[in-house]
Amino acid sequence: MSESTTTGGKTQIRVFLVEDHPVFRLGLRELIEQELDLHVCGEAENVGSAWDKICRSKPDLVVVDISLVGRSGLELVKQLKDEVPELPTLVLSMHEESLYAERALQAGARGYIMKHETADLIVDAIRKVRSGEVYLSAKMTGEILYKMVGGTAKGPLPQQCLTNRELEVFEMVGRGLTTREISDRLCLSAKTVGTYRERIKEKLKLRNASELTHRAVQWVEQSAARGEDG
Repeated sequence: MSESTTTGGKTQIRVFLVEDHPVFRLGLRELIEQELDLHVCGEAENVGSAWDKICRSKPDLVVVDISLVGRSGLELVKQLKDEVPELPTLVLSMHEESLYAERALQAGARGYIMKHETADLIVDAIRKVRSGEVYLSAKMTGEILYKMVGGTAKGPLPQQCLTNRELEVFEMVGRGLTTREISDRLCLSAKTVGTYRERIKEKLKLRNASELTHRAVQWVEQSAARGEDG
């Protein structure tokens, strides 16, 4: 799908960015463009606009955020995996990897890295994923390999019955955000967030908002502890 860019006789990796925060997207573009072997060939702020732009720009790699307006970035990852399996994706997210890394890999991503990591690590992740490697932190790699050989995960498993968007809302409830704050963060209406909360309560068999908050806080705390211990 890609059309390699050549600068100064050197072939560059064409990177497409899917990120809905303009300031962060600008900073990421500048970071990537500083590298002689990397070039940002296109950008999008949501899943809907990303697909057409990716098809036109023909990148070598797509860097995707999870929390996007409307549809989750993991939906785009899955769509790309299904329709353009040779195009690798790297998830770059604010969400703790112990909560989302496995979901990203299951959706088809070739790597997961958090936004607070250093610039060098983000660039390294881009290069490794483009070269065909899978990129995760050493901590997360160890945890996944441990489970693959029959070990028991530390702490609770992710709420597998929840969709990716429901899991985002569930996590934010656990971090103490109000419905209004969640709606602002995800650029959704308060009514839509309320609908997600009701679906989560139904799926997890929770009777009221208090039980939802308690379960969400407990899960976030235990997931964080699992990551720190890893």
